[in-house]
Amino acid sequence: MCEVVEQACERAIGLIEAGAPRNEIFSGLVEAAECVGAPRAVSSILVLDEQGLLRNGHSPGLPPDYLAAIDRLKPDPLVGTCAAAAATASVVVTPDFLADDKWAELKHLPSSLGYVGAWSMPIRSPRSGAVLGTFGTYYRDRREPTPNEVKAISRLAAIAALALERDAARL
Repeated sequence: MCEVVEQACERAIGLIEAGAPRNEIFSGLVEAAECVGAPRAVSSILVLDEQGLLRNGHSPGLPPDYLAAIDRLKPDPLVGTCAAAAATASVVVTPDFLADDKWAELKHLPSSLGYVGAWSMPIRSPRSGAVLGTFGTYYRDRREPTPNEVKAISRLAAIAALALERDAARL
């Protein structure tokens, strides 16, 4: 696996153990994901809130108006990639927004930013398997994630799950 991913995971585990804020933990994970998806990939972590709606966890490469437009999306297998991944607890790939019915209502949002496709991996609890959020990646060209990208994001999502479970245990 990519050295950048392993370093990000080790650093994030240290931050979790030290009680660092979730945003600080997620920052390194998203940065590593963007390195893996380079060039021109943007990654995003969305988390499920107490009402079961997707909220921004950490998405520094996406503009505030985009994040506001997708804020509080309900998990739904027929909507986008992140909402579908949260609903199905499985990886959802959309190589081309214009060719995917799941993006019928939302395709104008990423398309207006120059993104062509995306994919999303659920962030799942290591204890219960429950979906805690999603790890999404947007691309500026039509393509699917490589096997190495899937493996790397799977590792990063597992660490994001540890941070989310730590926060849930504090409540």
